[in-house]
Amino acid sequence: MTWTQQLVVFGAGIAAGGINTIVGSGTLITFPVLLALGYPPVTANVSNTIGMVPGGASGVWGYRRELAGQGARMLRLGSATLIGAVAGAVLLLTLPPGAFKAIVPVLIIAALVLVVVQPRLARWVKRRREQGGDTPEHGGPLLWPAVLGTGVYGGYFGAAQGVLLMGLLGVFVDEDIQRLNGVKNYLAMLANSASAAIFIVVAHVSWQVAGLIALGSIIGGQLGATVGRRLPPTVLRAVIVVVGTIAVVRLLAS
Repeated sequence: MTWTQQLVVFGAGIAAGGINTIVGSGTLITFPVLLALGYPPVTANVSNTIGMVPGGASGVWGYRRELAGQGARMLRLGSATLIGAVAGAVLLLTLPPGAFKAIVPVLIIAALVLVVVQPRLARWVKRRREQGGDTPEHGGPLLWPAVLGTGVYGGYFGAAQGVLLMGLLGVFVDEDIQRLNGVKNYLAMLANSASAAIFIVVAHVSWQVAGLIALGSIIGGQLGATVGRRLPPTVLRAVIVVVGTIAVVRLLAS
């Protein structure tokens, strides 16, 4: 890569790290950038997943106060995430590359829809709580398999995994939204870490890309946990939708 391309990837990593901490759609920034630079889709996804692990850890550290006292919940839901992420990573590596190119545009479109409807989902969750909806401490019997499903998605591709997790946690768990966001960051980091461990051993990785995204996402994770909460949500979602649409067009045209 040229110096300009390296700066672009590094900047995308910063943006993705911050967005992941706040919303959970950072891959919709980095993945299109890597496609535009000519990386094959599977290599781009694998390298991005590895690079986002330090950023996820940075976001979790930024939310450490909100995670206090949630150890049992994190352990319970973390087991579902780990199992699902391993399954998703295995699917990515065993299915033919053509399957990834066919499936991912659908997943990105679904992720973009989630990003757009997320405010409505948040309002619905808030109304449900105000009406005294039944939300057990650990989410009841349905939350664990639902988080398992998001883990499979996260291990395979993962764009907007955080939006899915926030929706599930908000519906099934009666807890402050910022504390749930901390759990979301933790579960997303687990999914990335589990799949990244597999990719490092058996997949083709662009370590230059992974390193640049890692450095950027660490910075972005801290920004997202502090300054990023003040960003206008509408602007943030608009950027995500634009770059996600570019990714879909790029994949369909290739």
